[in-house]
Amino acid sequence: GVIDLTPGIRSLQVHYQPETLSLANLLAIVVGEWDAVCAAQDLKVPSRIVHLPLSWDDPACQLAIEKYMTTVRKDAPWCPSNLEFIRRINDLPNLDEVYRTVFDASYLVMGLGDVYLGAPVATPLDPRHRLVTTKYNPARTWTAENSVGIGGAYMCVYGMEGPGGYQFVGRTLQMWNRYRDVAAFDGKPWLLRFFDQIRFYPVSAEELLRIRRDFPLGRYELRIEHSELALNDYQNFLTEEAEGIAAFRAQQRGAFDAERQRWIESGQAHFDSEEIAPDLGEDAPLGAGQHAIESHIAGNLWQVQVEVGATVKAGDVLVILESMKMEIPLLAPRDGVVSEVRVQPGSPVRAGQRVVVLEEA
Repeated sequence: GVIDLTPGIRSLQVHYQPETLSLANLLAIVVGEWDAVCAAQDLKVPSRIVHLPLSWDDPACQLAIEKYMTTVRKDAPWCPSNLEFIRRINDLPNLDEVYRTVFDASYLVMGLGDVYLGAPVATPLDPRHRLVTTKYNPARTWTAENSVGIGGAYMCVYGMEGPGGYQFVGRTLQMWNRYRDVAAFDGKPWLLRFFDQIRFYPVSAEELLRIRRDFPLGRYELRIEHSELALNDYQNFLTEEAEGIAAFRAQQRGAFDAERQRWIESGQAHFDSEEIAPDLGEDAPLGAGQHAIESHIAGNLWQVQVEVGATVKAGDVLVILESMKMEIPLLAPRDGVVSEVRVQPGSPVRAGQRVVVLEEA
């Protein structure tokens, strides 16, 4: 009567047929399995060690932060550098220590598909490697595919391009490959498995672009070691290192609380978005040969692609809006010369607002 199981970090979703398997019997089975796990003295699970390339502070992450500051919240405590924010909120002495911690960590995968398409949710096995952060508030409207971020105590690799809130550390290769049979994916479209251990190694941004081109085609070999994770060994490790772990957590908690207090004192603890466009007054009547380009949707202005005096062709992009987590270009409807630009990056735009005026060339 069980159709499907969807495990989460601390949950198990069971899709079942009640006409075949009653809820009471199903719960009895789940409780019995849970009791057996808790009673096991030698619990072990397969645990692959998957080595992934990481482009530290990748340009795609920097672009996402720039867009966030331009269109969402320019004064957020985690801007302009997520890495500096991670350093500060964890009371680390410098950015090199953030770098060392991320690359020394062995991240245990405990969830898959959190942000679509095989995205892992993982946390370091050694609690002293668990960098803790807050998430973006409000969330980003854009995140590059396979960006790597930390939110709370969890690390996530974004499975696809989309919104997001985890603090960036860099970018890696693809978590999902539906089009081609590649050995690393072992016949499945998703790369990782539950209880995998992710270990990052540094590559340049240029090298990562080459890897991202070659990996889905089977031209970049991934290093994967097959191992086993024994619960007893891990619990013994936690006992042996308890003093150091407790000291690390106490220092981290103090830094986290101090950061939150700074937000309260500076007024950054609460954010109210500016959704109403400024009153620009009535638009002046158009002259002979002039044509107005108006926004057909409300949003924020991401980029202005033209300047006054520029000659444009029909179909050229004039400005780019960001609305409902999408980029929306406004195009020139005809050839002409830009005579007026009435918006700037970061400014809110209302539906029907005049943004550019063209004159016949």
